[in-house]
Amino acid sequence: MTLSTIDIGVFAAYVVGIIGLAYWVSREKVGHEKNTEDYFLAGKSLPWWAIGASLIAANISAEQIIGMSGSGYVIGLGIASYEWMAAITLIIVGKYFLPIYLKRGIYTMPQFLEQRYDHRVRTILAIFWLGVYVFVNLTAILWLGALAINTVAGVELVYGLIFLGAFAAAYSLYGGLKAVAFTDIIQVVLLVGGGLFLSYVTLDTIGDGQGIVAGFMELTARAPEKFDMILSPDNPHYMSLPGLSVLVGGMWIMNLSYWGFNQYIIQRALAAKNIREAQKGIAFAAYLKLLMPVIVVLPGIAAVVLAPNLSSPDQAYPELMKLMPVGMMGLVFAALVAAIVSSLGSMTNSIATIFTMDIYSFYQKDRSQQHYVFVGRVVSFSSLIIAMICAKPLLGNFDQAFQYIQEFTGFFTPGIVVIFLLGMFWKRATAHGALAAAIGSAVLSFALKILWPSLPFIDRVGLVFLSCLGLGIIVTLMEKSGVQDNAVDLEDIDFSSSRNFNLSALGVVLILTALYATWW
Repeated sequence: MTLSTIDIGVFAAYVVGIIGLAYWVSREKVGHEKNTEDYFLAGKSLPWWAIGASLIAANISAEQIIGMSGSGYVIGLGIASYEWMAAITLIIVGKYFLPIYLKRGIYTMPQFLEQRYDHRVRTILAIFWLGVYVFVNLTAILWLGALAINTVAGVELVYGLIFLGAFAAAYSLYGGLKAVAFTDIIQVVLLVGGGLFLSYVTLDTIGDGQGIVAGFMELTARAPEKFDMILSPDNPHYMSLPGLSVLVGGMWIMNLSYWGFNQYIIQRALAAKNIREAQKGIAFAAYLKLLMPVIVVLPGIAAVVLAPNLSSPDQAYPELMKLMPVGMMGLVFAALVAAIVSSLGSMTNSIATIFTMDIYSFYQKDRSQQHYVFVGRVVSFSSLIIAMICAKPLLGNFDQAFQYIQEFTGFFTPGIVVIFLLGMFWKRATAHGALAAAIGSAVLSFALKILWPSLPFIDRVGLVFLSCLGLGIIVTLMEKSGVQDNAVDLEDIDFSSSRNFNLSALGVVLILTALYATWW
């Protein structure tokens, strides 16, 4: 299938508009050159609506839209737990983690680890995150994005990879985080609007033109097995979503790591004007997360009825895009590409931030601010090139890329969560305890993967987390070092939040309760 001339025109207008907007918001006053705070933290000037939109734009990409729709095609509504549980996780991050980060005035997550532990912990985690971001996340975004472009527009995969990389570089390389965050407003409007329209057309088609309610009722009647939120042990996909573990087990660890300790995500909140603005942005993002399954999971379930014989689950979303009328196809295609390139821009900026501020600046001290910005741009561009080269070899043979990403990151996530939680909330935690937890996470995860293959990976994450928590505490106690000089003074942190934030948190809890009660 190819795009019509009108669709191509709509899409071209979007590309030109985004690049133009990025350069406009990135312009500097005469005589002022970008410094590291401007480039990596948007001058610490982001308002709440930019923070919330950018959080979602960074999070929702090809790995979410294509990958999670593919998992919806195979597993069903249960995969939406990743989205819905993320909403309450965001509230926790805004209430308890952000005040600590902003009080410390950090650029990066590894920087916090050096402030709390030592340079070894900072360096090890910085190198780890760089590897994951380039060889797991960035490659996944590029590969699934190129796959979508191939399915919808008939563009060869290699040219799709080149286009996505060039587009992301064109709009994000010069302006840094500020260009990414403010253009994400447009990206999210396209993403949500285009995604909702596709879901509307899909349900209306299933309902024979009788509307979305009739279509949804028909879908639940024809594919009832796809609407179980909590999977029973006899479900063929129990290994992916093991029952109540999605509510009380390892999924909490996955979500806390992703939303609370992940540079790629938290960098937007670090760039806020102040803590209240950051918390409002996080609450806004939480409500958008509640909406996301309608956009990224429901189409995958609908494809079970409309396209039951797909050769790969990850073709579900691109296949449904063929239902779009002329003109709207271009808009929905632009929404899909918007999700991809916004994540690419965010990811490359975070890669540049970690490399420049956590590794390069340690060995190249006292260089000019403009030099570090130049290094950041070079690293951003280089990471895109490396990811484009590695995308097919690393991801070309996986049917469900979203599940692959979760499984791989699950090897290291438990240790990361232990390191941060102990570092923030236990004054006696030592660097050796942190390193023991980090190493133990990888060793125990791989051991359980081999020795206990029937254990669902989410349950494995939970068990490894508890083991690493015990390991970190034991190693710390063995040192008998008492309260650390660089411990976080919780009495000096203002954990209060506004009435609006508290009401927003209550609303998220009530909505989640209603959703799980309905689809239990």
